[in-house]
Amino acid sequence: MPLPFRLDDYSVEEFVRLAADFGEDSYGFVVTPNVDHLIRFHDDPSFRALYGEAAYILLDSRFLSRLFSITKGLHAKVCPGSDLTAQLFARVIRAKDAVLMIGGDARQAQALTDRFGLEGLRHFNPPMGFIRDPAAVEECLEFIESHTPFRFCLLAVGAPQQEMLAQQLKARGKARGLALCIGASINFLTAVETRAPLWMQRLGIEWLFRLAQDPRRLATRYLVRGPRIFNLLRRTQIILRPAAAPYDAKATTGGIHTQASS
Repeated sequence: MPLPFRLDDYSVEEFVRLAADFGEDSYGFVVTPNVDHLIRFHDDPSFRALYGEAAYILLDSRFLSRLFSITKGLHAKVCPGSDLTAQLFARVIRAKDAVLMIGGDARQAQALTDRFGLEGLRHFNPPMGFIRDPAAVEECLEFIESHTPFRFCLLAVGAPQQEMLAQQLKARGKARGLALCIGASINFLTAVETRAPLWMQRLGIEWLFRLAQDPRRLATRYLVRGPRIFNLLRRTQIILRPAAAPYDAKATTGGIHTQASS
């Protein structure tokens, strides 16, 4: 039986408008799946549970979007986390807005502060491997909660750590604002990493550029693990939820919006 995988069908422009109006009276978190996430979704029930708690699931990968079109005749909009993050800083975040950055280093936080004239950016960088240390996780959660409500909380500590933090914030019920699991987006925005040229992004081969930049770290991910996606797609039911529909937890079953169809 195919495994249902829900996507909220937003372009960057559409979700920027939604994020701008999200407010600070409630909490929700955003995940941005790529090929590796979809493989993890199949392999790991606990990861599926994290996605089931997300308010929005935005397709990060143009490569996946093309595969959906070819294999399923499904045209899913793409909302890459890196593009979304850049647009939020450029167009939405104001100087005095409360914005939290979890991950990255102090130089990156200062670079964002200087570039965008921010007064409300607060930064916390948990130690490597923190997710396996309950005390370190608690320190990170308490930092976020001590700065609530926030307009945006940018979780940039990689999957599945960032999704785990986002879900724990929801379970604890203290945080208010929109949290976004954004992976390496801060690295691109602060030029720590170089992003692929636009033509490669548009063709859905940004992964090839990243592989060439760091083959030792990424070869297994892209060349050994990644090809599994072709088999897994046959066992995946993609469920697109229209961008116009507001998030409603009551309309979900196991994290899948039942009113949507593939």
